[in-house]
Amino acid sequence: QVQLVESGGGLVQPGGSLRLSCAASGSIFSINVMGWYRQAPGNERELVATITRAGWSNYADSVQGRFTISRDNAKNTVALQMNSLKPEDTAVYYCKQGVATTISLRFNDYWGQGTQVTVSA
Repeated sequence: QVQLVESGGGLVQPGGSLRLSCAASGSIFSINVMGWYRQAPGNERELVATITRAGWSNYADSVQGRFTISRDNAKNTVALQMNSLKPEDTAVYYCKQGVATTISLRFNDYWGQGTQVTVSA
């Protein structure tokens, strides 16, 4: 019913920047919270940033001031601008969106497939 497609991962040197994007498609009625999570090898998945439909954002302490989350409600997309990247930012990054479909107006969480971000010299 709903598909999330992520793009923008890759390899970058410490101090560099990357921009991740996530687009939702399908039988979408409305989307409330959008967010980015990440999971490094051997670690649990953790929250990076979230943004409400009204534009209120929340960040993990570890990325505050370096990452910026944004969304385009008309296009059902969410982006994550990552600056001043550090080796400890290396992880698979996942997009999550709370979507109500035209079939069921109840909000459910949908996840993207994940995109690898590697920060290394």
